[in-house]
Amino acid sequence: MIPVQNQSWVSEFILLGFSSDPTTNSILFIVFLLIYLSSVLVLGNGLIIMLICLDTQLHTPMYFFLCVLAMLDMGYVTTTMPQMLVHLLAHSQTISFAGCWLQMYVFGSLAATESTLFVVMAYDRYVAICYPLRYTVILNWGLCIRLAAGSCVCGFLSVLLHTFFTMSLPYCGPNKVNHYFCEGPAVRSLACMDTHIIEMVDLVLSVFMGIIPISLIVASYVHIAMAIMKIKSTQGRCKAFSTCASHLTVVTLFYVPSTYIYIRPNSSYSPERDKQVSLFYNAFTALLNPVVYSLRNKDIKRAFLKVMGHAWNIFRK
Repeated sequence: MIPVQNQSWVSEFILLGFSSDPTTNSILFIVFLLIYLSSVLVLGNGLIIMLICLDTQLHTPMYFFLCVLAMLDMGYVTTTMPQMLVHLLAHSQTISFAGCWLQMYVFGSLAATESTLFVVMAYDRYVAICYPLRYTVILNWGLCIRLAAGSCVCGFLSVLLHTFFTMSLPYCGPNKVNHYFCEGPAVRSLACMDTHIIEMVDLVLSVFMGIIPISLIVASYVHIAMAIMKIKSTQGRCKAFSTCASHLTVVTLFYVPSTYIYIRPNSSYSPERDKQVSLFYNAFTALLNPVVYSLRNKDIKRAFLKVMGHAWNIFRK
């Protein structure tokens, strides 16, 4: 353990971001601003939410959970991107200790909630394919709301312990976080004590919120695959599988980078590589998720054309 006597405690952190060059930061600002606006508003999660709310034909369990996923993605990217955009142009890149604590907790909670929601969405596909005639009976609105609320409660409670342990460590200098936001491993690397025990606790929590959901998703799709193989027509099998393809894609986009970040020891921590991986599962997944679901989804396309048609008729009047 590193002695901490006669040391000044950190009251704020400095987020180093991606570059110290003003020209590079100006270019990054434009790029990330476009990504943020696209993921939240233009052809992004905001549009998905609007279409699902306006079109009554999309008022089904599948689209209800997709709407919840879109809201989580919006909150997920908003937790980090606006601050990063400000820091790209501002001279000061500081964040208070309390602000860092809050950002770490909210970001982690939304990620954990999304991880749990993917299990719920896999269960939704399992019921839809294995029990199509009882789909709306099994997944009634009361159960859908309880599953969505349970995902949020599970996510926000599970990350509380991780954040508490990380921010309870002694930070007596330096205070420069080589990241664009307060992510757990990046902040924890600045602690002036041995973090081995905290790493072990973090690993257990990461396994709980990572490996267990992945196992449940795999189990669901094993049953789904068995049910699909029993369908006699090739067209029927393709149609059944196409309803799962979007979910499998977004699950892969989410779990592969997040597993790399959190389920590994601090000894393999690489600031530059981790920043790039974090940017992908934070910003780009929020941008890609609505694209993945809309490109292969005829109902979303139909709802979009319907809304655009109504808007055009109003504009003509």
